[in-house]
Amino acid sequence: MSDIFCMLLIEDNPADARLVEEALRENKVLIDLHTVPDGELALDYLHQRGQFSNATPPDLILLDLNLPGMDGREILAHIKQDPVLRSTPTIILTTSQADRDIVETYQLSANAYVIKPLDFEQFMNIIRDTAQFWLSVAVLPDGRNTN
Repeated sequence: MSDIFCMLLIEDNPADARLVEEALRENKVLIDLHTVPDGELALDYLHQRGQFSNATPPDLILLDLNLPGMDGREILAHIKQDPVLRSTPTIILTTSQADRDIVETYQLSANAYVIKPLDFEQFMNIIRDTAQFWLSVAVLPDGRNTN
Protein backbone atom coordinates (compact mmCIF):
# COMPACT_ATOMS: atom_id res chain seq x y z
CA MET A 1 0.00 0.00 0.00
CA SER A 2 1.51 3.32 -1.07
CA ASP A 3 1.78 6.37 1.18
CA ILE A 4 1.50 8.66 -1.84
CA PHE A 5 -2.03 9.54 -2.81
CA CYS A 6 -3.12 10.18 -6.37
CA MET A 7 -5.26 13.22 -7.13
CA LEU A 8 -6.89 13.97 -10.45
CA LEU A 9 -7.48 17.67 -11.09
CA ILE A 10 -9.94 18.34 -13.90
CA GLU A 11 -9.31 22.02 -14.63
CA ASP A 12 -9.16 23.95 -17.90
CA ASN A 13 -7.57 27.11 -16.47
CA PRO A 14 -3.76 26.65 -16.48
CA ALA A 15 -3.32 29.39 -13.85
CA ASP A 16 -5.71 27.67 -11.43
CA ALA A 17 -4.05 24.31 -12.10
CA ARG A 18 -0.65 25.83 -11.27
CA LEU A 19 -2.05 27.35 -8.08
CA VAL A 20 -3.39 23.97 -6.96
CA GLU A 21 -0.02 22.36 -7.69
CA GLU A 22 1.82 25.15 -5.86
CA ALA A 23 -0.50 24.97 -2.85
CA LEU A 24 0.05 21.24 -2.50
CA ARG A 25 3.81 21.59 -2.88
CA GLU A 26 4.10 24.59 -0.53
CA ASN A 27 2.06 22.81 2.12
CA LYS A 28 4.12 19.63 1.71
CA VAL A 29 1.11 17.51 0.82
CA LEU A 30 2.50 14.22 -0.50
CA ILE A 31 0.43 13.63 -3.56
CA ASP A 32 0.81 12.43 -7.12
CA LEU A 33 -1.12 15.14 -8.97
CA HIS A 34 -2.44 14.58 -12.49
CA THR A 35 -4.21 17.36 -14.37
CA VAL A 36 -6.46 17.15 -17.40
CA PRO A 37 -8.10 20.19 -19.05
CA ASP A 38 -11.42 18.77 -20.23
CA GLY A 39 -14.08 16.13 -19.76
CA GLU A 40 -13.06 13.82 -22.57
CA LEU A 41 -9.50 13.55 -21.27
CA ALA A 42 -10.86 13.15 -17.73
CA LEU A 43 -12.90 10.13 -18.81
CA ASP A 44 -9.92 8.71 -20.70
CA TYR A 45 -7.83 9.08 -17.53
CA LEU A 46 -10.49 7.59 -15.26
CA HIS A 47 -11.04 4.62 -17.60
CA GLN A 48 -7.32 4.24 -18.38
CA ARG A 49 -7.77 4.69 -22.13
CA GLY A 50 -5.40 5.97 -24.81
CA GLN A 51 -2.51 8.02 -23.45
CA PHE A 52 -3.69 7.19 -19.93
CA SER A 53 -3.63 3.40 -20.29
CA ASN A 54 -1.19 3.16 -17.37
CA ALA A 55 -2.76 5.91 -15.26
CA THR A 56 -2.97 5.45 -11.51
CA PRO A 57 -6.61 5.48 -10.37
CA PRO A 58 -7.17 8.64 -8.31
CA ASP A 59 -7.82 8.56 -4.58
CA LEU A 60 -9.43 11.99 -4.90
CA ILE A 61 -10.87 14.07 -7.76
CA LEU A 62 -11.00 17.88 -7.85
CA LEU A 63 -13.46 18.90 -10.56
CA ASP A 64 -14.11 22.31 -12.06
CA LEU A 65 -17.69 22.85 -13.23
CA ASN A 66 -17.16 25.12 -16.21
CA LEU A 67 -15.14 23.12 -18.71
CA PRO A 68 -15.04 23.15 -22.50
CA GLY A 69 -17.15 20.47 -24.16
CA MET A 70 -18.38 18.10 -21.47
CA ASP A 71 -18.92 20.22 -18.36
CA GLY A 72 -18.24 19.28 -14.75
CA ARG A 73 -21.84 18.24 -14.08
CA GLU A 74 -21.71 15.69 -16.89
CA ILE A 75 -18.39 14.33 -15.65
CA LEU A 76 -19.70 14.15 -12.08
CA ALA A 77 -22.83 12.30 -13.23
CA HIS A 78 -20.66 9.83 -15.14
CA ILE A 79 -18.37 9.24 -12.14
CA LYS A 80 -21.23 8.71 -9.71
CA GLN A 81 -23.11 6.35 -12.06
CA ASP A 82 -20.05 4.17 -12.68
CA PRO A 83 -19.83 1.28 -10.18
CA VAL A 84 -16.01 1.39 -10.18
CA LEU A 85 -15.63 5.18 -9.91
CA ARG A 86 -18.60 6.19 -7.73
CA SER A 87 -16.81 5.71 -4.41
CA THR A 88 -13.94 8.02 -5.40
CA PRO A 89 -14.39 11.28 -3.46
CA THR A 90 -15.19 14.00 -5.98
CA ILE A 91 -14.89 17.60 -4.83
CA ILE A 92 -16.27 20.41 -6.95
CA LEU A 93 -13.72 23.26 -7.13
CA THR A 94 -15.27 26.21 -8.94
CA THR A 95 -15.81 29.96 -8.96
CA SER A 96 -19.58 29.50 -9.19
CA GLN A 97 -21.51 30.59 -6.12
CA ALA A 98 -24.88 29.94 -7.79
CA ASP A 99 -27.33 28.08 -5.55
CA ARG A 100 -28.52 26.00 -8.51
CA ASP A 101 -24.97 24.75 -9.16
CA ILE A 102 -24.48 23.85 -5.50
CA VAL A 103 -27.82 22.04 -5.26
CA GLU A 104 -27.41 20.27 -8.60
CA THR A 105 -23.91 18.96 -7.87
CA TYR A 106 -24.92 17.66 -4.44
CA GLN A 107 -27.93 15.98 -6.07
CA LEU A 108 -25.43 14.35 -8.43
CA SER A 109 -23.59 13.06 -5.31
CA ALA A 110 -20.62 15.43 -5.16
CA ASN A 111 -18.73 14.83 -1.92
CA ALA A 112 -18.08 18.54 -1.37
CA TYR A 113 -18.52 21.90 -3.07
CA VAL A 114 -15.62 24.33 -2.70
CA ILE A 115 -15.69 27.87 -4.10
CA LYS A 116 -12.36 29.13 -5.43
CA PRO A 117 -11.52 32.33 -3.62
CA LEU A 118 -10.07 35.21 -5.62
CA ASP A 119 -7.51 35.95 -2.89
CA PHE A 120 -4.22 34.07 -3.41
CA GLU A 121 -3.64 33.29 0.28
CA GLN A 122 -7.21 32.07 0.74
CA PHE A 123 -6.91 29.90 -2.39
CA MET A 124 -3.71 28.33 -1.03
CA ASN A 125 -5.36 27.67 2.34
CA ILE A 126 -8.49 26.14 0.79
CA ILE A 127 -6.46 23.70 -1.30
CA ARG A 128 -4.31 22.78 1.70
CA ASP A 129 -7.33 22.28 3.97
CA THR A 130 -9.26 20.29 1.36
CA ALA A 131 -6.32 17.97 0.67
CA GLN A 132 -5.53 17.55 4.35
CA PHE A 133 -9.12 16.67 5.20
CA TRP A 134 -9.62 14.15 2.41
CA LEU A 135 -6.16 12.60 2.65
CA SER A 136 -5.51 12.77 6.40
CA VAL A 137 -8.81 12.88 8.26
CA ALA A 138 -11.33 11.09 6.06
CA VAL A 139 -10.87 7.39 5.47
CA LEU A 140 -10.92 6.66 1.76
CA PRO A 141 -12.76 3.70 0.21
CA ASP A 142 -9.68 1.45 0.29
CA GLY A 143 -9.26 2.21 4.00
CA ARG A 144 -6.27 4.51 3.47
CA ASN A 145 -5.44 7.70 5.21
CA THR A 146 -2.17 9.12 6.46
CA ASN A 147 -2.91 8.64 10.16
